[in-house]
Amino acid sequence: MLKRFKNSPVMFALGMFAMMIPTQAFSSFYSYYYVEKLGLGIGLATLARTIFLIWDAVNNPMAGYLSDRTRTRWGRRKPWIYASIPLLAATFIMVFAVPGGLSGTSLFIWFLTALILFEAVSTIIWVNYGALFPELFRGDRARAKASAIQQAFQIGAILVASVLTPILFAAIGFGKMSVVFAIVFMAVMLLFAMSVRESEEASQEEPLKLGEAFRETLKNKDFWIFNIANSFAQTVNGLLGSMIPFYAKYVLNIPESQVSILLASIFASVIPLVAVWYWIVQKLGGVRGWRLALAVYALSVVPLWFATNLGSGIAAGISAGFGLSGFLVTPLVLSSQIIDRDFAATGRRREGVYTAVGSFITRSSGLLSALAFWIVGMVFGYVSGDNPGSDPSSTFRYLISVIPFCLLALSFLISLLVKKSPND
Repeated sequence: MLKRFKNSPVMFALGMFAMMIPTQAFSSFYSYYYVEKLGLGIGLATLARTIFLIWDAVNNPMAGYLSDRTRTRWGRRKPWIYASIPLLAATFIMVFAVPGGLSGTSLFIWFLTALILFEAVSTIIWVNYGALFPELFRGDRARAKASAIQQAFQIGAILVASVLTPILFAAIGFGKMSVVFAIVFMAVMLLFAMSVRESEEASQEEPLKLGEAFRETLKNKDFWIFNIANSFAQTVNGLLGSMIPFYAKYVLNIPESQVSILLASIFASVIPLVAVWYWIVQKLGGVRGWRLALAVYALSVVPLWFATNLGSGIAAGISAGFGLSGFLVTPLVLSSQIIDRDFAATGRRREGVYTAVGSFITRSSGLLSALAFWIVGMVFGYVSGDNPGSDPSSTFRYLISVIPFCLLALSFLISLLVKKSPND
């Protein structure tokens, strides 16, 4: 049966579905869990993200370089993916299965250790998964179709994780919730991995040496502009996901039991809208479609400022979902074009290095998100769930609407510097 679906967009998208379940549960609720529930100060949470970023600066590019140089009878990427599956499950459980009695410094140390381990394994599996995309799907039309299907599965996973996480942690606690999601991740990820057949031709090419590989990557101007613009937009993704529980509590004044409804309003609307953005990319091309997506995304977060209850929050969430869907579909097409141009210039396929370096740049958005949380929190006096300050409502209105709008406007302006491809 798997031979029939070998390298199909649907089976490839299953990998995205599998990885996004723990990733979404982590990104949306780790801040809420540690800061609001366990009482870790946002200053310590920001410090942990900063330390991780320093580690990630080395870990991420090296993961891509080593992947490009891997030569096995199973391919370059699959051995890394198989090895990462149980490790990602274990470290995800570690994030949420916090021993009782930890507080202050001991809680910070546990959080930092779990964060570094989880994100290190995440780097390996995401880099190798992402590197498969430009190899398995060639041409803008095939890539736009595969990207649209992949993002539909991604949003499906986001919806599952966003809706079920509050229900599960309310019923069985954060620790057991993480075990449930880890089991689902391993089962679906194995199904994806067994369906992939890598290109033998790509594995036979002589890889560039370390210095040359990174030198060629770092001097690619379009690559840098594209990823810097995306890093600011990716910060918005992180803010929307992680701030929703706070926004629901302090701005909309709704109970935790209704957070799932709010999250569903954002992510459920994205699934049909990816088809719209697939059509837009077909009409406008990779670069112009990407620019339009950034502009629409910026406008779509404005209504979140005006919401005051569950009903208006749902309406604002649907608006944000339209902008989010465009940003999810368009970057893959453009990043694959950049990798193709590099192959034409060097004669080497270096999907791993490009994916890894690009991933590090965009993953730095996690630090931007943490810094935004810390700075806005200081301005309005929010420290933690134990000490929310005198105006927590303003804290999270700014974090979910004003800051995202400014970051996306900056992303759009930077995107104007990227050159269009001949096909655009």
